[in-house]
Amino acid sequence: MQLARVIGTVVATVKNDSLEGRKLLVVQSLNADLQPQGQPLVALDAIGAGVGELIFWCRGKEASFPFRREDTPTDCTIIGIVDSEGHVSKGRRT
Repeated sequence: MQLARVIGTVVATVKNDSLEGRKLLVVQSLNADLQPQGQPLVALDAIGAGVGELIFWCRGKEASFPFRREDTPTDCTIIGIVDSEGHVSKGRRT
């Protein structure tokens, strides 16, 4: 799992049938200090996240686990919303 912030939405008029009714969001990965790192990604929303929220996301085969795996083509999925940024440990632990 990694932290990211939802920074936008995606509209797809033509997509795989199993994605019908599912929300696609643009997420920006964050480092330990909650600063942006890397390029934004498109993620399938499994939990009802919204723009501006701090979220957990995963990639790879685990990204399909919240859905019917055989039917949902995803390799990046939002799997949790962080309740408060105060609950996130910033910086490196020693």
